[in-house]
Amino acid sequence: MTRLVLVRHGETIWHAENRFAGSSDIPLTARGHEQAERLARWAKGAELDAIWVSPQRRARETAAPAERATGMTARVDARLREIHFGRGEGLTSAEIERSFPQAYTAFQLDPVGHHMPEGEDPHHVARRGIECFQEIARAYPDHRVLVVTHSTLMRLAFCELVGIPLSQYRSMFPFVVNGALMELGLERSKVSLLQYNSPAELVAEDRGKDAEAETAAK
Repeated sequence: MTRLVLVRHGETIWHAENRFAGSSDIPLTARGHEQAERLARWAKGAELDAIWVSPQRRARETAAPAERATGMTARVDARLREIHFGRGEGLTSAEIERSFPQAYTAFQLDPVGHHMPEGEDPHHVARRGIECFQEIARAYPDHRVLVVTHSTLMRLAFCELVGIPLSQYRSMFPFVVNGALMELGLERSKVSLLQYNSPAELVAEDRGKDAEAETAAK
């Protein structure tokens, strides 16, 4: 079984205003860089075999400390980029509602069947994400790989993998925590959810406690 540890990038400068950040290339905040450093501390002892990353700046900045901590060079793959929100890019929910209210109401009811005007089709996002995950699984059978990517792609791909209607990706998984771990097990046609929204620092702390307990028991 290949274990994919999917991580949403750290906090960005648009988070404070809750703007739709899809294809826009925006940097991390100071807090986002702290989240990246916590991820690196987890990665150092996580027995990873590779790191893959979206080409977008916020993902690359999040992966960089983990690359330094592990001595690995991340593979950049465009299939891991975030969905393009079309006319909603860079806007808040209130601004979208004022700009195209009917389209936004439809989006809230079904964000896939009525995705953002001029935006990318979520079905395509799910397919390209899964295509990338499957390539990683073939390249690293029975290994563990860190994948730094984006919230919407993660949720869409997971829904598609386990048979949840894509239209439910926002209601079933209303948020993905920045810098937290979502770990999937992939083995042929089987998919397992091993952890979701697990804080990297707590996972690293628990790993340290387990190691101490094992040493004391010897």
